[in-house]
Amino acid sequence: MKIKKIIKIIAIVLAALVAFDLAAGFFLMRFAVARKTGDEAAIPAYSISEQGQRIVSENRERLSELAETWLEASEVREAAVTADDGAVMKGDLVRADNDSHLWALLLHGYSRTRTRVYSLGLYYAQKGYNVVMPDLRGPGASGGDYIGMGWLDRKDVLKWIEMIISEDSEAQIAIHGGSMGAATAMMAAGEKLPGNVKAVVEDCGYTSVFDVFSDVLWDHARLPAFPLVYTAELYGRIFAGYSFSEASALEQIKKCTVPVLFIHGDSDTFVHTDMVYRLYDACPTEKELLIIEDAAHGQALYRDPERYFDTVFVFLDKYIM
Repeated sequence: MKIKKIIKIIAIVLAALVAFDLAAGFFLMRFAVARKTGDEAAIPAYSISEQGQRIVSENRERLSELAETWLEASEVREAAVTADDGAVMKGDLVRADNDSHLWALLLHGYSRTRTRVYSLGLYYAQKGYNVVMPDLRGPGASGGDYIGMGWLDRKDVLKWIEMIISEDSEAQIAIHGGSMGAATAMMAAGEKLPGNVKAVVEDCGYTSVFDVFSDVLWDHARLPAFPLVYTAELYGRIFAGYSFSEASALEQIKKCTVPVLFIHGDSDTFVHTDMVYRLYDACPTEKELLIIEDAAHGQALYRDPERYFDTVFVFLDKYIM
């Protein structure tokens, strides 16, 4: 009788743990990839110096004001493409003042919108590029019930590329993304791209969705990937239409056929800096690596704008004319 009672207690405990895992896994999946309202608060950057935080804040504000002035003086057209699943993706298109065939497709990060790449757009426009800045699926004005984390978005990027080529058959296209946008750019680079795409710039992208979710869960809650991330991944397959493991920039970059510039902050504790070295090593094409000192996640641009953009355009000028 005593053994039966122990077995019953064990069974109850196991059932409770399974029920908790199923509920928590569903919550984690919904929290991570369900549609967001867009442009949520920035990730804290306690991993960098006070001076670094001040520089980042000042440059972010300055570039935001310059970008706003640029857009007010520009003719901004809303562009749209229809994804394979019927969702409509929307974004801003700003044509250059001349007959330029240079095009930049700029991709924002997780739970952000196109507004977060306006500073990038400013610099590309100053270099004579036509600029396309879409909302990725999930946040903003674009469709989609779930955030694609780059995996679903990679196919949407192909639609944006088709749209650009329909605008300009001689287009020479650079794809530049930050964080999730960088993962999107790398995942798209593993697809069959038209020859119009000349180069990719990825800034602080992750190796895979599974990896980054596992890191965040451990860093913020000291919980291992098993079983929660695995359970959330199962729900992801069912509801969002993809698994976190298959959403791998690392595997996609191995199939890349265009040059890639990899950028990362050396103090990134959100998408850990070590990821960029794995991605760089896996890339089979011409490539360069830029590490910005005292920069946390997504801050490389604001920590040292001159070095950042000097490196970007020296790199792109090798492949885009």
